[in-house]
Parts: sequence; C-alpha cells; structure tokens
Amino acid sequence: MKLEPTTSNDGRLNDPASGDVLGALRTHRQFVMCAHENPDCDVLGSGFALGIALKRLGKDVKYFLDDDVPRNLTFLPEARLTQRTFEGVADDALFVFFDMSDQARAGKALAWVPASRIINVDHHLSNTRFGQWNYVREHEAATGVLVLQLVVGLGVDVTPDIAQCLLSAIISDTGCFMYSNAKPQTLRTAAMLMNAGADKDRITEQLYQTRTFAAQKLLGRTLDAAVLTDDGICYSVVTQVMLTDLGADNEDLEEVVGALRAVDRCQVAALLKEQTDGSFRLSLRSRGRVNVMAIAKQLGGGGHFRAAGAPVAGPGQAALERVLSAIRSETHAR
Repeated sequence: MKLEPTTSNDGRLNDPASGDVLGALRTHRQFVMCAHENPDCDVLGSGFALGIALKRLGKDVKYFLDDDVPRNLTFLPEARLTQRTFEGVADDALFVFFDMSDQARAGKALAWVPASRIINVDHHLSNTRFGQWNYVREHEAATGVLVLQLVVGLGVDVTPDIAQCLLSAIISDTGCFMYSNAKPQTLRTAAMLMNAGADKDRITEQLYQTRTFAAQKLLGRTLDAAVLTDDGICYSVVTQVMLTDLGADNEDLEEVVGALRAVDRCQVAALLKEQTDGSFRLSLRSRGRVNVMAIAKQLGGGGHFRAAGAPVAGPGQAALERVLSAIRSETHAR
C-alpha cells in the first residue's frame, strides 16, 4: 500500500524524512538494525519494519540483538532473524540505532561502532545526535512513526508485515493509545496502518492480554509489597528471590510499573528490579505533573517526561533511598 507523507504530532509537515538519512539509506549496500538493551516493541518493530523495506530495495540487512527477543514480541515479522554476532557484516556496513537517546543505551556490544557509520533514528527529548546521520523528532509518539516516514520517503509500499511492525511499535509506546502522546495524528496513522494490513487484534492480544501464570503471581506479590508515601510516590522492589520463588523473570515485569501508577493518589510510580549482579533497573512513570525523565537523568538514565528508567547500584536499601531522594528533589523543585 502506498502512503503519502503525513503531518507530525506537532503539526509540521514531514518531508517525509531528513534528506541526508534517506540519501544514506539509498546509497549504501548493507545495514545492521540495532536494538537497545532490554529491547521493547518500539525498537524491535521499528528495526524490523525498516529492514523489510530496505530488503525490498535489494539491500543486505542484518538484525543485531545482544539478547533474546522478548516472548511477547516473537510474533513480529523477522523476529526469528536476529543475531548476536557480527557474522556477515561488512566493513562498510551502516548501523541503524533505533529508539536510543545516546549510543551507550545500546550496551557494550555496540560501543565500538564509530559515529561515522551510525544512522540515529529516535524520538527521545534527550537525544544527543550521536550519529553521522540523525533523524530525531522529539514530539512523535514512537520511533515507529519516524520509520514509517522513512519507508514512505524511500518509495517502498507499506506491506502488511511492515504495517504490523509499525502499528505494534505505536500501540506499545502509546500504551494502547491511553498515553497523552496519542494525538489525533497518531490515531490517523494507526488507521492507515490497519488499512495497509496490520492486525490490531493480534497486536493487542500479544502485548496486553497474554501473560504467563508466573507473571500474574509476580504482579500480585509486587503489589502486595508496594508502598504509597504521603507525598504521592508509589514504589515497590522486586528481588531475585521473588523471581526464583515464582519461576518468573524480568520479562514478567513488563506491565507492573503501570499498575503502581494506577493508584489514585500516586504522582510518581517507581519499580526497582534486582538484577543477577545485585544492581537494579529502575522504571518510572508519572501521572503528568512530574518529569520522570529529569529524575532518571539524575541517576544516569533517560526516557520521556512521563516514562523513564535508569540503572541503580545496589544493595537494595541504598538503591531505594537514592531513588526516593532523586524523586523528591524533582518534585520539591516544581
């Protein structure tokens, strides 16, 4: 299906993409699609969609992922084609980094890639323009929206597989259109992707209505341990012992921080997830008054105004105290 350039969420007319980025995509032969650590639907859906489009232009495409594809995302087209090595990657290949505010977000496995070989496609407010080619639009709902514009700019038909990947990215990053970033244009874009063959029902089933029994038990355990402070912070800590007891893993925590945010007096939700090395991954959510991206940046992380994350060193009590202090320093500064 042929789609026309659309206007972005802030009303600007897309061109449909940066001419420099489109030029690089047209003139180079091989591309490596790169995902950040703890990959989510936006980064994978974006990478797979652009990869499919480039293949239709006769390009050589690799998907590098230094992790397994999350269970609930294995339905995405191309998910079976990811690789953990750089086998078959030529010395002149370009690396496309999706959904990352800086190169460090990609992890140690991609730290060696020079800026001169990087195309940076992202929608984070804190993006550092770390690539030779940068296509960054901070007001878009998802990186997948930018990829749609690249596909259109390349003159590639939006096939059902491309549409499936991109609608998955948009649905995921808008919380099934419940978040404030789901503007009227976002809904129009989603409708176009459905008309192009995306299966909304399958996407929402996989992302929001399919959980393991261990994940459900873990949600209950985490909520039972949650604390709501007088100043509107709802937090909980998930330990490795809890995961082991329930036969769960970090993938089973995907929607837990949203359940904390749903508490009526919560202004900031915080979920600390203990890793195997004793450190923690922090997920933050805001009801809209507090900028959790600023909180995450204090702790060495990043994200968006209402959704962000950061690494936090252990042990547990010290990690929790640092997080609460960072949250309060931001909320009291308003």
